[in-house]
Amino acid sequence: MAEQLDFQKKQFAFAAHIRDPKNAPAPAGIEDRRMAIYRELFFNNLRSLLATMFPVLKKLHSTAKWNRMIRLFMQKHRAKTPYFLQLPREFLDFLQNEYELRDDDFPFLIELAHYEYIEIALSISEDSNDLQGVDPDGDLLANVPVKSVLTWVYSYQYPVHRISPGFLPQAPEAQPIFLAVYRGDDDKVGFLELNTMTAQLLDSIASNDKNLSGEALLFELAAKIEYAAVDSLLRHGATLLKEMRQLEILTGTRAPN
Repeated sequence: MAEQLDFQKKQFAFAAHIRDPKNAPAPAGIEDRRMAIYRELFFNNLRSLLATMFPVLKKLHSTAKWNRMIRLFMQKHRAKTPYFLQLPREFLDFLQNEYELRDDDFPFLIELAHYEYIEIALSISEDSNDLQGVDPDGDLLANVPVKSVLTWVYSYQYPVHRISPGFLPQAPEAQPIFLAVYRGDDDKVGFLELNTMTAQLLDSIASNDKNLSGEALLFELAAKIEYAAVDSLLRHGATLLKEMRQLEILTGTRAPN
């Protein structure tokens, strides 16, 4: 590796001091009053940006705890991208892989951060649905339901979509929480809490390599979960499919093979 030039050494020293003023000395020859402006500017801007991107996470923490988290992010994390819109991904990566949970941290901290990140990531996703051959008003039972590429499904141990200063769960739920996070034509992001059966149905639609009809998928699901009241499941499933289409979780149907 080539030796650093003097100006490069100063740049690295400057950046190191901005990230960690207590442990990294400022470059020689710079008045501390001037350095203080940069220290405060960088920290305050980053703190403000992350508060906007993770509003619930910020609201749950005292100013001192939030400041500590931001400072640790600056000290420990080395971002892999300079893009502003990727900052939430970098902060989540820090929390997942570098942040050491303390006894006074919320047990749902990582999951809540992931959920808030997903909302941002979906809102800026450049994915788009291929609607060629898709009938938006097609029969969801007779034809092949089509899942939107702007619908992402995740499972959580905590009900992250309901966490607030007035609701702070201290233990995981007995069963996983399934959430479909979706973006419609108006670009607004919403979510739908799914039960286990609905989550399995949506997964079957997404991985429907055989191009089975909605009815066939429901029959297959009934057999998989050993659900005896097949007629009841079909009626319930038809209602669920219509609801998911109204929410634009499904874009419509394709003709079966």
